This record gives sequence, structure tokens and C-alpha cells, in this order.
Amino acid sequence: MRQHRVRTVRRLARAAVAASAAAAALTFGFSAPSQAADPSLREVAESTGRFIGTAVNDGLLSNGTYSDIVSTEFDSVTAENAMKWEAVEPQRGQFNWAGGDRLVQFAQANDQLVYGHTLVWHSQMPGWLQNGSFSNSELRTIVTDHVTTQVSRYKDKVQRWDVVNEAFNEDGSLRQSKFYQQLGASYIADSFRAARAADPDAKLFINDYNTETANAKSDGLYRLVRDLKAQGVPIDGVGFQNHLIVGQVNGQAIRQNLQRFADLGLEVAVTELDIRMRMPSDSSKLQQQARDYRAVADACLAVSRCSGITVWGVSDRDSWVPDVFDGEGAACPWDENYRPKPAYDALRDAFVAAGGDPGDPDDPDNPGDPDPPTGDCSAAFTVSNRWDTGSVVSVTIRTGQALNGWRAQFDLPAGVNLANGWNGAFSQSGRTVTVSNAAYNGTVSAGGTISFGFQTSGGAAQDGTRVSLGGQECAAG
Repeated sequence: MRQHRVRTVRRLARAAVAASAAAAALTFGFSAPSQAADPSLREVAESTGRFIGTAVNDGLLSNGTYSDIVSTEFDSVTAENAMKWEAVEPQRGQFNWAGGDRLVQFAQANDQLVYGHTLVWHSQMPGWLQNGSFSNSELRTIVTDHVTTQVSRYKDKVQRWDVVNEAFNEDGSLRQSKFYQQLGASYIADSFRAARAADPDAKLFINDYNTETANAKSDGLYRLVRDLKAQGVPIDGVGFQNHLIVGQVNGQAIRQNLQRFADLGLEVAVTELDIRMRMPSDSSKLQQQARDYRAVADACLAVSRCSGITVWGVSDRDSWVPDVFDGEGAACPWDENYRPKPAYDALRDAFVAAGGDPGDPDDPDNPGDPDPPTGDCSAAFTVSNRWDTGSVVSVTIRTGQALNGWRAQFDLPAGVNLANGWNGAFSQSGRTVTVSNAAYNGTVSAGGTISFGFQTSGGAAQDGTRVSLGGQECAAG
């Protein structure tokens, strides 16, 4: 079970991040990064009952800035490579636990969950396994022994396992891996059964990429997990990697897909989130990336069985993306100098909007505010035209403080969808619509107004719908 340090300790830890960042600035010759505002990602995620995690590069844990960010901002960690088969069992029956043990010890020292990645995968296999010739029964024993040994090693220390990783082709058929070619689909069920026997309390996941929305691949995955459950195979959840591209993220489609798997009675999770862009980056791309990160977070937060989000790496400096996608990069929430990007703020905003700022009862400057005051903004939500299948809405928000960029949110009735909008950038996740400023109307003076409008389909919006600005609910006005 998760145990969290008191927030006073976390404030000291965040101060350590700032100090380490300043030291790193001298070492690497860049300006000291500005630090993200309180509270941390892990605190706002906790307020929603979800985890927020990151993949951890074992070789970077000695980097003070890197390890401080991982420890203070995340409450779940995933081994980027240290728990994969080639790292763990480089020779048959000879195990190297050094990297996995370091991650587990780091997590225990920082009150973090551990997401084990990954037990059975067609890639990053050791040479003896990849190139070896085995009978079917011997290969089945090899798989079962490996799963049993690794899960037993970390019994009660790893809370979730990616038991089987990337088992599908893009057309929804099972991948012709070494395991499938010799053992057929039964290797999947066998792996889950072995993992459950080794640790009855760990949650067991199947994980894949390009399955974020409904398509041939996710349909194949859906059929498999439905059938596994029907057969009594101990599968607890489905991981959706979400290696995405800036400007090509459909939050509503992601939410709907998460929900259909959740409706099978499964836990779902975003397991490897990064959103890459064509380099070089610029402010426009970074703002779009932030909106895309927000759309993914909102999608998870709208699904009650979505247990959390893991970003695949902390900073652009350490990302796998440039090595795999030529000319692309800048996919992470922190930049190459460990400065938080707009994507970081977007993740925080999503959790705050879903669960509120937890505050700190020991801090008189930030005691928390589960029922935020509405005096700083007022909003008029007016349905100017309506018909059986739609409506036209105008929204005017008056803000009590000057703004340089804004984000408004409101909920539509069930079954009512956003059709189009104007004077802002619109997205919808479930019933929640998020509107961010356009390039020309982000600057608002104190006492000034924000105006935008939109059209619905599938039904009409409701006059007087409450609107929030920057996570704070506005008074009716």
C-alpha cells in the first residue's frame, strides 16, 4: 500500500531540487531552471486517487537533479530497461538483480510504487534465448521459470507487472514472436498464471502501443483480454503506452477506448506517455504539446478504473525518441535542462481540476482549498439558440486578475457533444470541455473579459452551466 511522507518533508525535497538544479547549471553551462510551482505532481495526483509515474533510467539515479525530480514529482516508478529479460537473465539461470534492486530500494526510500516492466516480450531478449533452439516443452518451462523467479524476487515490492508486452501486430493478429510461433497464444495465459502464483497480490497487466483508440490492433487486444477473463486467466489490467505525436491526439477517442476496456472489469492505465514533435521545437509546438498532454490526462481522469499515468522519461535530454524517430524529439514534460515545460503544467492542471489542490496544512501560504472561492472570476454561460439535436452557446468570463494565457472548463449534459467552437482551442473528454486561449486572446487585464462560443450536437447545453477558470470555479454572472 502507498505510504506518503508528510508534506513538510516534500517542501524540503523540492528545495533540494532547486539546489541541485543550480549546481547542474554550473556543471553543464546552462541557466538554472525555473522550478515548478507547489504542489508537486504526486501530491495533486494523490488527491484524485491516481498514481503519476515515470520511467527511470538506472544510470541516471546518481544525477542529483534527475533523482530529485523523480523522487519529489512522482509516486510510481517503472524501470526503463533494468527489469527486461536481457538485463535480468543474461545467461540462462544466471540472474543480475542489481538494476532492479536499485530501483526498488529507491522507490522504498521515497514512498513510491513500482511498476514492473516487463516479463515476456519479443524484444530485448538475451542472446541465449533469442538464438537458442528449444523444444516446445522446454521453451514453456523457460518462460514459466523466468516469470516465477523474477516476480518472486520482488514479491510485495512491485505493485504492478507488465506480464506480456506488445503481443499484437497492427492488424490485430498476434505477433509472430518466438513464443507465439512455438507455443501459440497459450504462452500469454501461462505467463499470467505463473505471475499470479509467484505474487498473488501484484496486479497483472498486458501492455501495448498504438492501442490508445479504437482500431484493428486495439480490437484484437480487446478480444484477447475478454477471452482471458472468460477463461479465468488472472489478468487485472491493460496498459496503453501512448507514444503519441503533437497535434495528433484525440482525447475523446482515448477516453472512449479506455472506458470500453474498463467496462470489462479491468483496471486501465496510461503506461508510457510521451508526445513527440518535429524538431526544432518552438512555443507554438510546446503549447500544442501541452494541450495534448492535458487531453490524455483528462481522458484517464474521466474513467474511474484508470488508475494512473506514467510518462516515459523525465526530460528531453534522456528521451529514447530522437534515437528512434529521425528528426523528432522534445517529447517529455521537462526540457533538456530539466526545466518544466508547458506539458508539465498541463499535467498538474488536469489533476488539480479533477481533485483540487491538496495544499499543505503546515503552510500558511498554501493551506489547501477544497472549496475554492469564486470571487476572482465570474462567468455567464448563455444558450443563445437551441433545437432538438443541438445548441449555440456564448460564454463570457470576467477575471479579477491579469492573465497571460487562460484555460476554462465546464461540463455538458450526458450525450451532448462539442461540434465546433470559436475564439479558443477546444477539446472534450467525457462530459468535460476544455477551452484554452487562441494566439490572439491569451492576454487579459485585471477586470477584463474572456469571450468564446461553440455549438453542440446530440442535444442542447444548459443555461447557467458553471464554468471554471484555471481550475477555480467562477461565480455566476
